[in-house]
Amino acid sequence: ILLHILNFQIREETNTQIDLPAEGDKSDNIIITGKKENVEEARERILKIQNEQANIVSEEVSIPPKFYNSIIGAGGKLVKHIMDECGGVQIKFPSSDSKSDKVQIRGPQEDVDRAKQQLLELANEREQNSFTAEVRAKPQHHKYLIGKSGATIKKLRETTGCRIIFPSASDENQELITIIGKQEGVQKAKAELEAYIKDIDNVVEDDMQVDPKYHRHFVSRRGEILQRISEECGGVSISFPRAGVQSDRVVLKGAHECIQTAKQKIQEIVEDLESMVTIDCVIPQKFHRTIMGQRGAKVQDITYKFDVQIKFPERNFQEDYTQSNEYYDGEHAAENGENNLMNGDANPVPSIKACDIIRITGKPENCEAAKQALINNVPITIQVDVPFDYHRSIIGQKGQSIRELSDRFDVHIEVPNSDDHLDYIKITGTNEAVESAKIAVEERIKEIDAEREDRLLKSYELEFEVEPEFHPKIIGKRGLVINKIRQDHNVQITFPRRGDENEKIIKIVGYEDKAIAARDDILKLVSELSGLAKVEVFLDSRVHSRLIGTRGRSIRKIMDQFNVEIKFPRSQDPEPDLVIITGNENDCEEAKDHLLNLEEEYLQDVSEPPTYREETNNFFGNHNVKSEASGFVVKGGPWEQKAPDTNSTEDFPTFGGGSSHTPQSSLPWGPRR
Repeated sequence: ILLHILNFQIREETNTQIDLPAEGDKSDNIIITGKKENVEEARERILKIQNEQANIVSEEVSIPPKFYNSIIGAGGKLVKHIMDECGGVQIKFPSSDSKSDKVQIRGPQEDVDRAKQQLLELANEREQNSFTAEVRAKPQHHKYLIGKSGATIKKLRETTGCRIIFPSASDENQELITIIGKQEGVQKAKAELEAYIKDIDNVVEDDMQVDPKYHRHFVSRRGEILQRISEECGGVSISFPRAGVQSDRVVLKGAHECIQTAKQKIQEIVEDLESMVTIDCVIPQKFHRTIMGQRGAKVQDITYKFDVQIKFPERNFQEDYTQSNEYYDGEHAAENGENNLMNGDANPVPSIKACDIIRITGKPENCEAAKQALINNVPITIQVDVPFDYHRSIIGQKGQSIRELSDRFDVHIEVPNSDDHLDYIKITGTNEAVESAKIAVEERIKEIDAEREDRLLKSYELEFEVEPEFHPKIIGKRGLVINKIRQDHNVQITFPRRGDENEKIIKIVGYEDKAIAARDDILKLVSELSGLAKVEVFLDSRVHSRLIGTRGRSIRKIMDQFNVEIKFPRSQDPEPDLVIITGNENDCEEAKDHLLNLEEEYLQDVSEPPTYREETNNFFGNHNVKSEASGFVVKGGPWEQKAPDTNSTEDFPTFGGGSSHTPQSSLPWGPRR
């Protein structure tokens, strides 16, 4: 079939007739008909194909069918890569319904050998990574083997590099667990799984008694304490009675050793709870929100840090005073009692409001530390000396500076009313925060003093005189020259307006040394400008626009050509024809000659247009037009003339050839002649 296909291709490309032996014919002769050169080319190509086909071999290699998919690869990419790498050999796998393990390879001998070796290596690699072992475990124990969120089995996979497959709900054998991987890793995973299973088979159930008043401590925060005990004790299961059930029985499930360890930890926590005390911390209720912080963040930090429970009174607590230790501690009561006795009151009554009492529960030393932390969070207000003139700087533009300070130190800063002219500000917040904010304010005052001193140094003024004729050159085109001097010396330079009384004075403001340096630069520039020559030339104002050109292009070109500056007069100048050339003397003279030549050339194209009076006089004649205040009068028009005589040959001449008389033509306007 291949030869027939190539026959057709060669025949088309060489334009020859190729006759192959008929099927069943034992002859091996091929007849080629065509031009000699085409026949030779076809003959060589057929012989070349024959030589290549003589080297083609076909071999088979045994590969287990279970590895076919992995060797072929997704979309046949892997096997195609092998064929391309081995000179384009053909690799054919058995069909899916065939049970054969023979893979055919066809191509040149060397390429076939290379492809065969690569396939065997891949199969061997798959064989090594496909070692399988099986473990059996009760279905109810699978969850313990897998662990919470698959933690246990994931760890086992990472350490052994094996795949561990648990039976699905549709599998017949629910106890069979399959391990797939390298032999060494599979054996290790199997041993660990069997050890886990052995431990789980020893799972027992036990219980212990815990006073119901402590149950809430264990199950609070989503059972965080129980989860920690379970993780530390080998995954033991701990179950407390449901809410509302009056029972002290706690059930534990797991290995015997793990249960004993968990019991011991629970007992230790119960003993700590029994040793806990509850103390009161009296803080005015108006500060409670500040102490809690945003969304209770501050009080939560204290709770976690000192391992205590903190309970704030209800906001709608209506009872203002109490005489019972249930609402205030004895220490405060004794203090208040002594004060009342000193005032002569025989029946001392504590003045502590119940709404001000915060309850702290925990170990005695932790409660005291938490109490002190709460007291430290009570806001205080201090007064910081800040001169009234500095208030605006402390506030900043649109209050930005004072907001940054307040947010940075978590304080409230109050600036007195500007009408009061007070020399202080108030800072409210925790003791530590207030002190930090105070230091920041004092540092800001130092910065303001430094800024004011710098501003004073930068306000040095220097004035000097420069002739107004040099001002435009000092400023430069679009201010380029003067802006560079300003930037180089960081100063402000002010020029007088044209026509001012002191139009010679230039003013510089900045640091003293910088202002002097800027002045020296300007005077140096003036000195250079003073050494330039000025040449005056009178050019007819009618050609000024042509000399200047569109947007000054022509005159700029001339100035660049001769390296001079050319200044034309303004409309209000007394000499409309006077043009001034500034620059090197020789350059000015050359520019002058060039301008005069251009003037002469342009004047040839300039002609003064006739006035309206001249145009009308030329048309009507001077004697017919008379300018008056009321306008002009036309005389001698057709309407003022006598009607022509129709019988007159002069008014109506004949056009025949018999008459040689030609009437004299007359103007259509004006008197007859």
